[in-house]
Formats: sequence, C-alpha cells, structure tokens
Amino acid sequence: MKVEDLFTLHQGNNLELMHIGESKGTGINFVSRSAQHNGVVAEVEHQEYIQPFPAGDITIALGGSVLSSFVQLKPFYTAFHIMVLKPKQEMLLAEKLYYCMSIQANAYRYNYGRQANKTLKDIELPDTIPQWVYSLSVSPYTTATIGSALPLSDPAQWGEFALGQLFSIEKGKRLTKEAMSDGSTNYIGAISENNGIRQLINMPSIFSPNCITVNYNGSVGEAFYQSEPFCATDDVNVLYAKGWTLNKYIALFIATVIKANRYQFSYGRKWTKEKMEKSLIKLPITPKGLPDFAYMEQYIQALPYSDRI
Repeated sequence: MKVEDLFTLHQGNNLELMHIGESKGTGINFVSRSAQHNGVVAEVEHQEYIQPFPAGDITIALGGSVLSSFVQLKPFYTAFHIMVLKPKQEMLLAEKLYYCMSIQANAYRYNYGRQANKTLKDIELPDTIPQWVYSLSVSPYTTATIGSALPLSDPAQWGEFALGQLFSIEKGKRLTKEAMSDGSTNYIGAISENNGIRQLINMPSIFSPNCITVNYNGSVGEAFYQSEPFCATDDVNVLYAKGWTLNKYIALFIATVIKANRYQFSYGRKWTKEKMEKSLIKLPITPKGLPDFAYMEQYIQALPYSDRI
C-alpha cells in the first residue's frame, strides 16, 4: 500500500524561525528539515492566529534532509517543506515509528535537487506490520555527567604539538576481500560512521586497543577511539600514546581536535603517515607548557551523557 492509503497528508505551517519569537522551555516545538533532535530546532511562542499541529502527528522533510521522519510527541509548528501525516485510523506509537522507518528507507531516491513534494504520497509501505514491532521493549533513556561542570579553556591559549610528538603512528594493513569472512574482530575502514567499524571479520586482531584511528584516505581526517582489539585497512593510521597514558576521555578530546583539522586534507591530498607525524594540533597546556591531559579528561567527564561513554 501507499503512504496516502494510511495517512492524510497536510502541508506544514511554512513559518520562518527568524520571524517568530523563540521561547525557553515553555513554548511550542518548531520542526524543520533537520535529521537530528526529532527535527525540532527550537521552541517558539504560540502564534495567535495559527493552530499548532497536535502531538502524535508525523513530520516528513520534503527537502534538506529528505524524508527525515519523526513522530512528534508535543504540539508543534513547522518550517517550509515539511509534510504532516495524520493516520486515517488509530495507530500505536510503535506502529507510527515503524512507518517512519519505512518511509525514511526511501531517502536514497532523493537529493537536494530531487525533493519529495510530489512523490511522498506514492511511496510504497509494507502491507502488514511485523510482530516484533509490538513486542519490542525500549527502556527510557537516562543519563548523567560523571564530573562537575567545567568551562572550555580559551583555545587561543593552548599550545601546539606535533602528532608525532604525542603518538607513535602505525599504518593499517591491507586485507583483500577474498581473505575476509564474517567473524567477531572489528575491521576499521576509512569511513565516517560506526566508530570506523566497517564490518566484523574472521581474522586475528592485528592492533591492540586503547588508541585512536585516523583515516588518511576515504573520509579523510575522521578519528575514533578504539577500545577493543581490531584490524584496520591501510587507509587508516593507528595512533598510540608515546610516553604518556591514554584513556577514552582524553582520546575523545584529542580525536575531536584531530577531526577539526581535516579541512586541510581531501581525497586528492591524503593525510599520510609522514604528513600526520608532522601535523600540528593545539591542546590545553599546563603552566609548564605540557599537554594538560588531566584537564582534557575532566572536561569530557563533565559533558552531558559522559556516563554513557
């Protein structure tokens, strides 16, 4: 069946955030074409002559992050190019989430130049909902910070350090597809997501954990902390602390700084091992001018969700 068989489709409010007043904590959710935070980018004042859409409706981005699909849990207004779907028959939240997933699975058909304005209604959806949708239990997500709030020190006062001064850098090892089969060892590729893990392979691990992997090819400059033994393609450089102790908190701080330098490199200008050893990054420093690893650890521990690291 098609989207229009299950839902009535309504154009969103077509409001511009810059023209309506934002509200802190007590306003109406404002949904844009974002793929993050359930599409909500702000809270705004109630508009006197505009009725917000009710909680429980589904929002679909027709442009931007095309087909980003969310069930809205609070009343909301929308930006331009948002379609609002209302179920024709009563639906459970789990059913709505399943259809959001099904609609979003078609995102590969669209891009910035090909939006979903005319074709959303004709997207094919499954005729039946799998039983696992009704039996899946999702626990409420809880989080806390490990440490007390800590402001970020002024980067202008940080010191410069060569990556080769801080790390011993090793090059990954190429493996052919013929040599790989499904297994339980992390295989790190030059990708930008999933902590760099391209797949699990049936090979003994080559690299020990507690290190940072940085892509020199592919998604150049993406950096990840590795907490488990792994294999890595030769498009990845592996960084081990040289003369100091790395942990996951310090690694996440430094990996973020490394990624901030990726603009200097590209597919045509690769971040080779030799270039990486000479590359300079800026880090917080102690009064003696040494990297302030204790501050980096405390800063990450003070961030929201740090207990989930």
